[in-house]
Amino acid sequence: MKGFSISRLPRIEFGDGVLKKIPALAATLGNMALIVTGRSSFINSQSWHWLRSALKNAGIDYATCSIHDEPSPELIDEQVRLLKDQNINVVIAIGGGSVLDAAKAIAGLLPHGDSVMEYLEGVGPEKTYAGPPCPFIAVPTTAGTGSEATKNAVLSRRGKNGFKKSFRDEQLVPDYAVVDPELLASCPPELIAANGMDALTQLMESYVSTRANRFTDTLALDGLVAAREGLLPWYQNSNNREARSNMAYAALVSGITLAQCGLGSVHGLASPLGAFFPIPHGVVCGTLVAACTQINIEAIRQREPDNPALKKYARLGALLNKRNYSNDSDALKELVDLLTSWTETMKLPKLSAYDIKETDFARIVANSRGSSMKTNPIVLTDEEIRGILVSRL
Repeated sequence: MKGFSISRLPRIEFGDGVLKKIPALAATLGNMALIVTGRSSFINSQSWHWLRSALKNAGIDYATCSIHDEPSPELIDEQVRLLKDQNINVVIAIGGGSVLDAAKAIAGLLPHGDSVMEYLEGVGPEKTYAGPPCPFIAVPTTAGTGSEATKNAVLSRRGKNGFKKSFRDEQLVPDYAVVDPELLASCPPELIAANGMDALTQLMESYVSTRANRFTDTLALDGLVAAREGLLPWYQNSNNREARSNMAYAALVSGITLAQCGLGSVHGLASPLGAFFPIPHGVVCGTLVAACTQINIEAIRQREPDNPALKKYARLGALLNKRNYSNDSDALKELVDLLTSWTETMKLPKLSAYDIKETDFARIVANSRGSSMKTNPIVLTDEEIRGILVSRL
């Protein structure tokens, strides 16, 4: 058996109602909490009123901050500056991927006070993070990024010279991932679609990654079964509790697998697209996953027909379509057809909806070869990457 190494994971609490465990978990870590939330969804809910009272009853004081968009380095540095003298000794993040990523970075820097730009890969001096971070509890309210299980805090600076890069260290993995599917109940269909396609893409890309192993393959396949059973049914009926739980699980597993073995071409392109244009990350994944899968398959067939990823893609075709195929060609074709159908059914917009033009492609392609593209199952040419963008314009 091929050897493998598994990096640190959080302790995981999963299931309806596990939100109620947060006060007791937090009390084991500290007595002054920073609660990081999104703009309004959670803080307008009954759960927010309950949590504040329960923390007080557990002897935990708290400060708050809210994250309204994908976090920037400037936002992180500002929050650390504002909060560093408040004696915070546990961070609790309750929100989507942007909230969790922001809180992860804040937790990492609060004990030290330096700028996150010191650590961002590819844009700063890339100092080694000495740690330790502030203890961190991650509570997702969307089913997408899997940030509750990763060591990455993804930060963006948008614009012509923008970037989308990670503050990344194993010490940043949350102490606890508290995954309560009931917190996903208010997700609207467009958010279910975008975040769900992100989770699906992460599971697929980690499964065919050049760093995949037997451990991550087992998890990825199980997560993909959950996504198959959950994504469209939840999109079509947001009150479907079983589908919602399946997607909460799929997103969690996608975070675990991507943290262990990396991603691929969809996320390679998501970095410059998200940096240069106001396109949500999940929309990038949903609109590109079928095209990227097709280009990967074509490139492998042409240049590396013995690449094991080809068999893996065929297995994905059989799993997601719930069919046995007499030959791999049919399974590969129907995998791409299914992904295309899901993209169309859930109305994932094309790139042009975000003012992306063909004249932008050269810059996007030139900036697509970050860490995610390095674990794609085959090295794509610039023309192949451009072809992905052309097909989704």
